[in-house]
Amino acid sequence: MGDAGFEGVGGADEGVGGNEGAEGSAAVARRRSRTRLGLVLGVVWLVVPLVLFLLDRPILLSGNPAHVIALAASGLVGVVLLVNDKPDDRRRHRRRSRSVRVVGQVLGVVATVVVLGALVWLRPFAATPSAVSSLVGGSDVRVIDAAASITIAPRAGTPDRGLVFQPGARVDPRAYVPMLSQVSRQGVLVVVVKQPFDIGLLATTAPQSFVDEHPEVKFWAVGGHSLGGVAAARFALDNPRLVKGLVLWASYPDQSLAGRTELQVASVSGTRDAFTTPADVAASRALLPRTTAYTRVEGAVHSFFGDYGQQPGDGSPTVSRTQAQRQVVDATVHLMLSL
Repeated sequence: MGDAGFEGVGGADEGVGGNEGAEGSAAVARRRSRTRLGLVLGVVWLVVPLVLFLLDRPILLSGNPAHVIALAASGLVGVVLLVNDKPDDRRRHRRRSRSVRVVGQVLGVVATVVVLGALVWLRPFAATPSAVSSLVGGSDVRVIDAAASITIAPRAGTPDRGLVFQPGARVDPRAYVPMLSQVSRQGVLVVVVKQPFDIGLLATTAPQSFVDEHPEVKFWAVGGHSLGGVAAARFALDNPRLVKGLVLWASYPDQSLAGRTELQVASVSGTRDAFTTPADVAASRALLPRTTAYTRVEGAVHSFFGDYGQQPGDGSPTVSRTQAQRQVVDATVHLMLSL
């Protein structure tokens, strides 16, 4: 009987040991799952910004530094996540409640998708090689490429008219230098704003600093392409004494300027534009002064208002880029010389 008793006790011990082993295996599996998630997030936060920087390096280094800083900060987050994924940290995590761990993991994944997804979406449309080469200027205009702007000025005389131009969303500012150089040749100082992340609504007050830098200019206009035109219109609305003219390239205001009867406005749009459609321009007429000069460029599309190639989702042009841009420049020059 003694032997049988000992055997029974041994069987019970084995059962307890088996349960503990199963629970231990499950705990190890959960820890490995958490470790894998932390490792994956760290790698993603490090690799994605690095790849984005390498893909768009020339554009990013020539634009507003905010984009490069954001990529560097995101990469640093990845480094921190990888460095903190240590055994001591995992033991500390085990003391937390399961609900807290799950919430933290979900928030980490959501933040990763939102932030890195935004950085991927913000990849800029690159200026064409010919547009980039125009930064050297010419015999009649000089171009100064600075950290916050690109300034185009006529070499002869001192211009008394100035245009602060806001690029379209996610468009390389250099893409507008060829067209705006033609405007500058007519005796106009042009400043192209380098917007944070190439988003005009993040630089709605930017024109003021450039106006302050050029006291020799007596008559100022602001303008922009697409979302840049919206930003320019907001500045014109907020600065009625300063801004005498507004140039809208494939754009329209989001607030009413109808009461600004003294403001000279030129609205230039393409009939084949799939983003700022003819219907959009027509619907926005009530937001602009009745004296606004409208120019419809037959057959032009959204990407014809700059030199950055084709834009996905745009319409199909029925006119050449050169012919379309000539009309855009002529309408812009007409407004500037009428100030």
